[in-house]
Amino acid sequence: MAATAKSRSFLKFFLDSVFLLALLSLGERLLAQEEEEVFTQKEVETEARRYIDQKSQENQGVFLFQDPVENQRIPLLFDRVRLVRSISGYGYFAAVDFHEKGFEPPKPYELDFWYKPRAKKLVLMDIRIHKVPRKEGNGWVLVSRMPVPWWWLPVSEHPGHTEFKRAWEVKAAIHEYLADKIREGGGVLRIKDEKTRQEIPLEFVEIHNPVRRIPDKDYFACTDFREKGEPEKIYDIDFWLAEKNGKLFVDQVKIHKVPEKEDGHWIQVERYSFEADKPIVVP
Repeated sequence: MAATAKSRSFLKFFLDSVFLLALLSLGERLLAQEEEEVFTQKEVETEARRYIDQKSQENQGVFLFQDPVENQRIPLLFDRVRLVRSISGYGYFAAVDFHEKGFEPPKPYELDFWYKPRAKKLVLMDIRIHKVPRKEGNGWVLVSRMPVPWWWLPVSEHPGHTEFKRAWEVKAAIHEYLADKIREGGGVLRIKDEKTRQEIPLEFVEIHNPVRRIPDKDYFACTDFREKGEPEKIYDIDFWLAEKNGKLFVDQVKIHKVPEKEDGHWIQVERYSFEADKPIVVP
């Protein structure tokens, strides 16, 4: 009888524990879903327009955009928010049409504003040029800048349906990590050079293609940064990612190539190589 009572007590404890874990898991999923769905496309558009209006008012009606790839400031005039998209778990993306001031016919640009829900607010993670103007006849046409921002790659996919992560998921994890670190660093990523022991303030340029994976090991991607105040000094920084519970996170940041002056010009000198590990390209 005593053994039976103990067995029943243990079974009840086990079932209660399983039920509690299920409730906690459901609560986490509902909370994540609520955070993901709390904003409508109209609310994202309104937030993007508010930000553009604020920055334009600070510059006599011009939205000054610092293009990190070309390292130039472009004076833009707002036209419209063309569309707002969302990717579950990754945030919202507002495609915004502008034209450059002082050109006739208008010289168009399309910029993407990436927002993520944080504590019931929309946080602007980054702004990237999606399409740039190309001269055609007497006018301009828009063409996609390559590589396109990672959020245009998963057209109809849903995260987590493949055995291995895809390139855009790796880029998304790196980009989110960078956006947070750059915000914390006052607009720059602060990296300590393990060789010189000096801290370097770096401005983010772009994530390279391709993304790679070492067999049976981590994912990684190379990125370009320029040293703040030294636009010709380009660093190649590698971000290595691990996976836990299906989620990618940055667990190593390594300087791959450093700028060194040679005959009056800056060149990149490799610190280490990963080719011996026979990396695989991530599609």
